[in-house]
Amino acid sequence: GVQLVESGGGSVQAGGSLKLSCQASGGATSTYCMGWFRQSPGKERERVAITDTIATSNTEETAEYSDSVKGRFTMSRDDAKNTLYLQMNNLEPEDTAMYYCAAADITWRAGWKCSEYNIWGQGTQVTVSS
Repeated sequence: GVQLVESGGGSVQAGGSLKLSCQASGGATSTYCMGWFRQSPGKERERVAITDTIATSNTEETAEYSDSVKGRFTMSRDDAKNTLYLQMNNLEPEDTAMYYCAAADITWRAGWKCSEYNIWGQGTQVTVSS
């Protein structure tokens, strides 16, 4: 099955930017829904950005963002490179967390839909200082 490896995490000051990457192997990202999640110590895993509309011959892929990152984070993918990205701008201390890349199967349920995200990378740490 597909394996995911994140990179690009680090330490930045508030207001700074980071770009996370997720390299997939053993499978094509074009055949999966992809997303980013994060988890801080003592907190539940939080969805950051996930595939909303699946790309077809008639539609372009769109992403859904959590309210806490909307307007600051942008998810993109380069299927030719089997890579998913998360551009994070105007970072806040509250964004400090381990960030995980995830993949979900695409299934037909009255339309193409994302199944449960059940393929995970090992995570990359993002630390934002005030």
